[in-house]
Amino acid sequence: MPCTTILIGKKASYDGSTIIARNEDAPGGKFEPKRFVAREAPAAGSVYRSVISHLQIELPEGGTRYTAMPNADLREGLWEAAGFNERNVGMTATETITSNERVLAADPLLEYRAARGTEGEDGYEPERLGGIGEEDMVTLVLPYATSARDGALRLGALLERYGTYEMNGIAFSDADEIWWLETVGGHHWIARRVPDDCYVTMPNQLGIDDFDLNDAFGEQQEHLCSPDLREWMEANHLDLTVGVKGGHFNPRDAFGSHSDADHVYNTPRAWDMQRFLSPHAGPWETAAPGADFGPESNCIPWCREPERKLTVEDVKYVLSLHYQGTPYDPYGTAGDAASRGRYRPIGINRNCQLAVLQLRPYVDDAHAALQWVSLGSNAFNALVPFYARVTETPAYLADTTTHVTTDSFYWANRLVGALADAAYGASLPHVERYQEKLTSRSMSLVLACDAEGGDPATCNQAIADECRAQTDDLLDKVLYEASMHMRNGFARSDN
Repeated sequence: MPCTTILIGKKASYDGSTIIARNEDAPGGKFEPKRFVAREAPAAGSVYRSVISHLQIELPEGGTRYTAMPNADLREGLWEAAGFNERNVGMTATETITSNERVLAADPLLEYRAARGTEGEDGYEPERLGGIGEEDMVTLVLPYATSARDGALRLGALLERYGTYEMNGIAFSDADEIWWLETVGGHHWIARRVPDDCYVTMPNQLGIDDFDLNDAFGEQQEHLCSPDLREWMEANHLDLTVGVKGGHFNPRDAFGSHSDADHVYNTPRAWDMQRFLSPHAGPWETAAPGADFGPESNCIPWCREPERKLTVEDVKYVLSLHYQGTPYDPYGTAGDAASRGRYRPIGINRNCQLAVLQLRPYVDDAHAALQWVSLGSNAFNALVPFYARVTETPAYLADTTTHVTTDSFYWANRLVGALADAAYGASLPHVERYQEKLTSRSMSLVLACDAEGGDPATCNQAIADECRAQTDDLLDKVLYEASMHMRNGFARSDN
């Protein structure tokens, strides 16, 4: 899936929370309806079946309830995307990332292959099972993770055993730590702890640009990896670092891609996020002596200390960006027709859902985990908080079907986005007022529930009711504006 991720350490956030967030975007030409649900703990000994890879994996003991954002259409599997478990461990999976030919030759991806020919006849080739992927990872790992570190280790063990058919980045969080895991080829992986005082931006590229192998094979304080990573790298001549000191090397150089397409599709998104979050780290518009900070730069760091504490509103803004204030904004007036479509925006028509997983250290465990939800195109939707320690979620978010209906928060947002895009200038004031009003009203309900020790499920329902009332009102307004901009309009009244 083409997605965008931001991770914020507890000392970089405004309130000491750990925050992990990811846009889940559908592939080109597709739109994937999403649901927000609460799952019961998986039954030990039950069998998970992967649609894409045809794998069957027996589920272990020790699972807990968890929230998730599965697909409404299950033809390609669950794709549970993001959530918290009952232990207040968060996970978002996955950010599709890129690799290179040397890595994929040394450890090929495990793609499913159907049987060929007829069994018993010459040339018959039996079915070859695939590895695990984005469809499977939340379901197989989140119910069992006891911490962010444990989540990374559990997923790493599954990758070593079953392999994967795609390159992915996966985030895990708890109250103290955030860990980011990247797959490397079919069976290998690396994971790094996000520094507490930093944020991370990830735009569909292998991102980690500094990794301490000595720590990964020693105390494992900040780095984890496959147990044979060093030997595998050496055998396949994968380390491109010059003058290695202290075991550090650059995985982005060794394992990542360096294609022209990255400069159109990937790096401009990291550039746009970091130019907003760290405006004085540039100059962002031109190349500085010794470093290129432009949208096609190969030098944009994986993590960076922010210039101020970062908020949930910052997360929503950067994961909705479409190059505002630059010649690359498709809604802007700067530049020309060519520049406005040059780079892939973050907030696009194919945003399925945005999950912002915030774990707050200053409230009790029952109220600490907030799963913020946006559905549809982020340029036109609002970010809304819901408590994650619940046994069920409101029907307005949980009962998404494949059929268009305003009874669904997902579909209402899809309709708003399409109509507002068609009448952008006239609709934008309505959208901006809606975004501010709905998010602030929803958060005020959360703060009141925190203070009173109220029932999280009851608060969630009140927030869902507010979502429906305000979204219906916005839909009415943008429908009017889009109708007024229809090309068959005529000024003379004939009533």
